[in-house]
Amino acid sequence: MTQEMMDAVVFTEIGKYEITKRPKPVVNHDNQVLAKILAASICGTDVHILGNPPGVIANPGIILGHECIAEIVEVGARVTAFQPGDHVILDNNLPCGICPACMEGSSNLCIHISSMGVHIDGVFAQYAVFPESAAVKLSKDVSIDDAIFAEPLNCVMGAVKKLKVMPGDTVLVLGGGPIGLYFTTLMKACGAGKVLVSEVSAFRSEHAMKNGAYRVINPQKEDLTQSVLDETKGEGADIVIDAVGVLLPEALKTVKNGGSILLFGMNAQAEQTISQNDITARGITIYGNFIGLNTLRNVANLLESQKVDFKSMITHKLPLKRFGEGLEAMRKGEALEVVLYPF
Repeated sequence: MTQEMMDAVVFTEIGKYEITKRPKPVVNHDNQVLAKILAASICGTDVHILGNPPGVIANPGIILGHECIAEIVEVGARVTAFQPGDHVILDNNLPCGICPACMEGSSNLCIHISSMGVHIDGVFAQYAVFPESAAVKLSKDVSIDDAIFAEPLNCVMGAVKKLKVMPGDTVLVLGGGPIGLYFTTLMKACGAGKVLVSEVSAFRSEHAMKNGAYRVINPQKEDLTQSVLDETKGEGADIVIDAVGVLLPEALKTVKNGGSILLFGMNAQAEQTISQNDITARGITIYGNFIGLNTLRNVANLLESQKVDFKSMITHKLPLKRFGEGLEAMRKGEALEVVLYPF
């Protein structure tokens, strides 16, 4: 019997990919589901994987992609949460379940974690197989254009969970890219009085205002620290979020005494010089966060509540076979959310 084939975007070697045919995956374990990919989106991680040199190391031969909304087609014998026809959102990071981090309840820090689209086959294809535990059911009332934001929202929600946002707080978001925009919207939803965004791109600044920013500060044209002090009666921001990964010194300059800093952006090549005394003597709390931890159901509830709307961030809608066009738009900073449709 001839195996059914499907379209897929495959990582081949450093800086290269191909759009090719791959065998349609099958359910091999009784806890797995087969899903039809309704839409997928290009993430900064995908851009880093295809950099030369790469910013993220992936396994050659895997199908790229990890952000999607999917429809269940087939379920394994022991699957109880889903049935064919259900719409689901996905956490692409699959922990081992038995390492010390997993056993202590920190599966996002699993030392053997496998990430779809990085270590194993992902979702830039027409179908994907994944364990039941990686997905959460989403109401069909949520449009595909809303649901496509689920995976990055899951990562950001993991960070928001750590912050103690009080109504009226002033929050400074360093970086107005997609992650910064998610934080901007969620901080407003959590009750922040002012959300300030530091961003140099006029394109991204415009979207930051649409996503709820009170003010966008261009640090190339304005003194960032003085601007934040002006907005906070000379105190500094209650919370500063680094969505870039290289801005801890700026965060320390702009946070108030006793305030909190959240480090979310990642850049393994970057180093900063700081004075530890600036942290201890001022009573500053610093949080680090890596992806989401038990927040995917919160994401589903948030999307179903329709309390947030990110659709204005969708800058490109393309068929899967035009992946390269979307990738270049992301590389050039001309895109925020590039949505790919496999069918």
